[in-house]
Amino acid sequence: MPAEPDPVRAGGPPVVNNGEDEQATLLVLDPAGEGKNGELPATWRPLATRRRIVWCRLPVDGALSQADDLLGDTEAGDPPIDVVAAGESAEDALRLVERHPGAASHVLLVDPVPDDSSELAERVRSAGTAVEVLPHSTGEPYNRIPPPLPLGHPDVVAGITKILEDV
Repeated sequence: MPAEPDPVRAGGPPVVNNGEDEQATLLVLDPAGEGKNGELPATWRPLATRRRIVWCRLPVDGALSQADDLLGDTEAGDPPIDVVAAGESAEDALRLVERHPGAASHVLLVDPVPDDSSELAERVRSAGTAVEVLPHSTGEPYNRIPPPLPLGHPDVVAGITKILEDV
């Protein structure tokens, strides 16, 4: 059972948007609720010059339903949508994409929890959406950051950028 949301993180907007509707979209499911001030994390701003970013702050009510609406409203010929999630939001991301086959090109996961979501990931892959795991924290002392690695971490942004440039 998920922990109660942090009341500090649950403040602010449920979704932070940056970019133009005509651009390819990164739909980010953030379990930590970064962006409380209504702006993207600073590490993501350069990526926002090339892609529309829809940052769903999951501790805030309504964020996941807005993500569901975005994928549900996708039509053939629309710019591609890639979904990014970390930690406990990985399963939410996979279920969301499974409900909307063909709406997302990729699901990019950082430190997915639980690890037993592999059957769900395989169903999403078989429906035509690529599922990849990005650079992540190993939990070792030299990492300094226990899993999951925050989505605002520069290694996460670099991993996403590399995957999307290789497609």
